[in-house]
Amino acid sequence: MTFSEKLFKLRKENGLSQEALAEKLNTTRQAVSKWENGQGFPETEKLLMLGNIFEVSIDYLLKDTVESKENEKGYYVSKEMAEGYLLSQRKMSKYFSLGFSLLILSTLPYFIFKQDPIIYTILISMIAVLGIGAIAAGFIEEDRYTILKKEALIFDQHYLKELKARYEDIKKKYIAIMVVGVCSIVVGGISFLLVKKEFVAPDVLMPYYPILIAFIAVGVYILIRTLAIVDAYRILVKNEEHIKRLSNSIFKRVNKKLDNFL
Repeated sequence: MTFSEKLFKLRKENGLSQEALAEKLNTTRQAVSKWENGQGFPETEKLLMLGNIFEVSIDYLLKDTVESKENEKGYYVSKEMAEGYLLSQRKMSKYFSLGFSLLILSTLPYFIFKQDPIIYTILISMIAVLGIGAIAAGFIEEDRYTILKKEALIFDQHYLKELKARYEDIKKKYIAIMVVGVCSIVVGGISFLLVKKEFVAPDVLMPYYPILIAFIAVGVYILIRTLAIVDAYRILVKNEEHIKRLSNSIFKRVNKKLDNFL
């Protein structure tokens, strides 16, 4: 079966007219008609979109075979969608990192205004609410591109090559920043650990608690922000590895059961 025959068969099986398919592909009915008459092939981007629409592999569309030996499925991701996702993840990482940092910083008023319970209670509540609000905003931002974290993805190969290069650059750039974040958390955390293990008397470090808490908050902000951005690129570039992860498989099963229940 040739490409033209497969396209005609798939279009009919899905109940689409040439006009309807052309609209989905952002092309003309005449172009679809030519493809079905064997007078040419669509460009790479349109081939990927056809695979996504009909849920078949690109190999199936292009190889002249009697039966498809593959049954690959994938979600086509355009350059515009991928860039939108990366921008969204940057915003999400900003909300999450800010939110968790504020929750940590919400403990500061207790040490600064320890003699005035009313003041530190009000300030703790206000800062904590801001932190929770920022985290909630992060979840809202993340929901816009949930499908990219759940499905096998198909890209234009030229754009995928560009993404891989950017991913490697970002990893090199952010690794030094991550080290700073880890060191900041360690500086703050180890001091509290020494007090807990009674290696240092609480009264000795008490005046420095606000500074130590600030170190931890800054470290958490840096780590969450950088890790989220790097992970966003990883999900796109190493999508096959991502969807094979056990946690992702469990997540998909739970979602499927929820969809069936609802």
